[in-house]
Amino acid sequence: MAYLYIAAAHKSSGKTSVSIGLTAALVRKGLTVQPFKKGPDYIDPLWLARAAGRPCYNLDFFTQTHAEIARTFATNLDGADIGLIEGNKGLFDGVDIEGSDSNAALASMLAAPVVLVIDTGGMTRGIAPLIRGYVDFDPAVNIAGVILNKVGGARHETKLRGALERYTDARVLGAIGRDSALEIPERHLGLVPANEASDSGESDTKISSLAEVISTSVDLDRIIRIARTARLPEQASLSGKPKPRSSKPTPAVRIAIARDAAFGFYYPDDLEAFTRAGAELVSFDTLRDSKLPEANGLLIGGGFPETHLDALSENDSLMTEIRQALAAGLPAYAECGGLMYLSRSIWWRGKKRNMVGTVPADVVVGRRPQGRGYMLVEETGIHPWPRSPGTESSAPTTIPVHEFHYARLQNLAENPCFAQRVLRGTGIDGDHDGLVVNKLLAGFAHHRNTEANPWVERFVEFVRENRLSG
Repeated sequence: MAYLYIAAAHKSSGKTSVSIGLTAALVRKGLTVQPFKKGPDYIDPLWLARAAGRPCYNLDFFTQTHAEIARTFATNLDGADIGLIEGNKGLFDGVDIEGSDSNAALASMLAAPVVLVIDTGGMTRGIAPLIRGYVDFDPAVNIAGVILNKVGGARHETKLRGALERYTDARVLGAIGRDSALEIPERHLGLVPANEASDSGESDTKISSLAEVISTSVDLDRIIRIARTARLPEQASLSGKPKPRSSKPTPAVRIAIARDAAFGFYYPDDLEAFTRAGAELVSFDTLRDSKLPEANGLLIGGGFPETHLDALSENDSLMTEIRQALAAGLPAYAECGGLMYLSRSIWWRGKKRNMVGTVPADVVVGRRPQGRGYMLVEETGIHPWPRSPGTESSAPTTIPVHEFHYARLQNLAENPCFAQRVLRGTGIDGDHDGLVVNKLLAGFAHHRNTEANPWVERFVEFVRENRLSG
């Protein structure tokens, strides 16, 4: 197995652009690249997946056990020429002061050689103590080299390299100048997702530009040699063996899933779990399709409906079909952007447009985050989906999830029915999430299908039960 970890000293160092460009540049060399992303994130993985031509998988200490992380990593790395893990924040940053949730902890756990991307703006000789500090801080972390980013020119690069050569043993793997080609468009919630930019071909053009810059600025052969020094620890390798799948036959169900420029936030391993659970996912486009595909259930994930208000609201025939199907008892699940789309209306930047109207509330998208980060929710006991086998129906279940939304609900109908209490985070009203309307479950929390939270299997079983009873 060959793999490496792309990290940085701090946020906004250009790590994401370098990771995307490096992925695409390695693909250009004929390598099969398997990307991974640390933490709960949809946007960076969409770009990495686009650059690699294969799904990007998240590795997250909060929602996954160490064994699940190792299994996700080892299973999906199998068959690839090289794996690339993009970190989040800085190498040693995290919630835990001991660093148990940091990039360094993940790199150590997977024995991944680390390449540090350093924002060199306003820095010359000072890069030496920075790198020495990072190398010495945790000997268990193998910092195999650095990429100098946002270099001000040849003179600046010479000073940086000179300082590193005199005071450190760090290997410089490349130097990237200040280049607009490395900038990915941003807006209120971060980078514009690749699924949205792909409509205009912008994502492929940007990825090609990033690959060109990386190919001419970074020593790709040395990067590959570093990746080939990686050795997955035996314990992680054992954990990485896939668990045997049940051979028990179950009736197949069809679930319509919104996948378009407005809705694209899905974890690829969650989507794969639908297949294992006996569900066929049938994609539809909320912006263009006038009808729902024939299905036994409906799934609308996160995204940016607020940036597509006109197109969504003008597709009245599809909204009418969805409204009628949900009123007739179609089982459905909606996360964040999906919740917003199913509300009465969305108000954003002075523009208000009517939406599906099943959720009895209006959505206002503000300028500041309403909920951001990791969440913990506990089921209230009125969750519509069946519990996992062996779980006591009366026992509360605490579930690790995450949220990131600028939206809030207004004018919510009285006496709403909630499936979850919020123990940490914001959710819908600060105390609850998971609004239940008929056979729809909708909330701001993003769920990850794990052993602690097998939401996919539960939802598919709910859809199956309703299909058989209907």
